[in-house]
Amino acid sequence: MENKIVLGLIEKIRLNEEEVMAKIDSGASRSSIHIKLASKLKLGPVIKSVRIKSSHGVQLRPVVKANVLIAGKKVEGSFTITNRENLKYPVLIGQEILKQGFLIDPLKNEISDN
Repeated sequence: MENKIVLGLIEKIRLNEEEVMAKIDSGASRSSIHIKLASKLKLGPVIKSVRIKSSHGVQLRPVVKANVLIAGKKVEGSFTITNRENLKYPVLIGQEILKQGFLIDPLKNEISDN
């Protein structure tokens, strides 16, 4: 556990020069980004397409690479592009990125009732 960065379930990240809030999800093997944000950041080119199984069924999604700054650490990751319009956060950080030196503490950014 040495040299691991502890993240909460929600983290402020930086993609290019844009700061956004992201959901940290160890249950997701891949990371994803909302299509409008990917377009705004001019992410690309699309390097491949992958089949994603979710609670909504199976989708074929384009994949782009991007550098992301999380808790002061810059890493490169692959992001599937999808419509996250009805979700609270435009970015989901999954296992592929988390394996690059991060741990999750669900209590890290909990709001105290005191």
